[in-house]
Amino acid sequence: MDTIFALASAPGKAGVSVIRISGRGSYDVAQSLVEKALPKRGMCLRTLRNSAGERLDEALVLTFQGPASFTGENVVELQVHGSVAVVSSVMSALAEQKDARMAEPGEFTRRALENGKMDLAQVEGLADLIDAETEAQRRQAQNILKGELGNLAERWRRDLIRAASLLEAVIDFADEDVPTDVTPEVNDLLDGVTTDLSRQISGVRIAERIRTGFEVAIIGRPNVGKSTLLNSLAGRDAAITSDFAGTTRDVIEVRMDLAGLPVTLLDTAGIRETVDAVENIGIALARKRAMAADLRVFLLENQDDSPEFEPKAQDIVVLSKGDLRPEGIVAVSGQSGKGIDQLVGRISERLLQTSASAGIATRERHRDAMQVAQQALFEAKTILSFGEDRYDIGAEEIRTAIRALESLVGRIDVENLLDEIFASFCLGK
Repeated sequence: MDTIFALASAPGKAGVSVIRISGRGSYDVAQSLVEKALPKRGMCLRTLRNSAGERLDEALVLTFQGPASFTGENVVELQVHGSVAVVSSVMSALAEQKDARMAEPGEFTRRALENGKMDLAQVEGLADLIDAETEAQRRQAQNILKGELGNLAERWRRDLIRAASLLEAVIDFADEDVPTDVTPEVNDLLDGVTTDLSRQISGVRIAERIRTGFEVAIIGRPNVGKSTLLNSLAGRDAAITSDFAGTTRDVIEVRMDLAGLPVTLLDTAGIRETVDAVENIGIALARKRAMAADLRVFLLENQDDSPEFEPKAQDIVVLSKGDLRPEGIVAVSGQSGKGIDQLVGRISERLLQTSASAGIATRERHRDAMQVAQQALFEAKTILSFGEDRYDIGAEEIRTAIRALESLVGRIDVENLLDEIFASFCLGK
């Protein structure tokens, strides 16, 4: 493979910037910028110079000998002063080396995958970790990155290989008396994997929400205080407030961190009967987004009012304009802040309860692979119930499930996914 290099830290002014070099020729490329020899593994302080001998910077140089490196190749990292000019000059000096080129997005991580340092699920976990904004997202990404999904898939794979091998043993010795009936053990193995798959499949949607963010819709009639409440929760004027009904026409979104969970609050158009065509579009959109949201907060102006549509079990119904109500009445006010902390607590509590059912798998791709495996195991169980004459067909269904689980961690049939996945990475990863 080519020797590649890229800025591994964020671009722009910083205290320290890290430039990574990876490949068979990484030591030679780095050595061309310094006078003294570099250690095969370790760290040293060196002056960097370009081909004309001009001093560029003094850098801390770290060397990692493959395969004990992130990519599995020889890797050199240059920790330089983080000015734009210094980074630019060092990158230009590296670009002058005929045996080195600029890395493509995600190429370092792709090499780690190809060299067996990570599986595909861990690659996705690394991408999620880079994008993580909240504590829940960080924990979830770390679980994937440390290989929990890969370990689970490997355990399923071992059980299914054992089940298939038992069936194939019966097939191979069909003309002899096999003293042990393998059906009970095979069924136990298939049932165990199927149960685990069902649990993980049901938890993918919530896990996806932790990764991408929950949606909480604020619902109510015009002028009930939805936009004022949103602004109070956001701590800024995210939505226009007015005494005129129908001010909000579109869905306004505000991203927040609630109890470590990523949450997008939705301020929707006030729901009412109107002849205004544009407002009607906004109301229709409000209903659609509200129904698709993970949680709805219904704001009521009067205790006798009814929500605009039937709340679900987890939804919150609360009185608005608490600053205008007598003491003892439970209500919220975006204007004065009354009841806001309690409302945030209730929203957080419900979302935390929901997130508790999240599985290890976090993506639609994971769910699809597990569903293929699960369906194959259902077919295998049905086929095996007809007796030994169909063991060969049942074993093939089990192998179909094994292949689906192998695709989960990138062992087979994922080449078409790699370009899309690695395109989301920055150059230094």
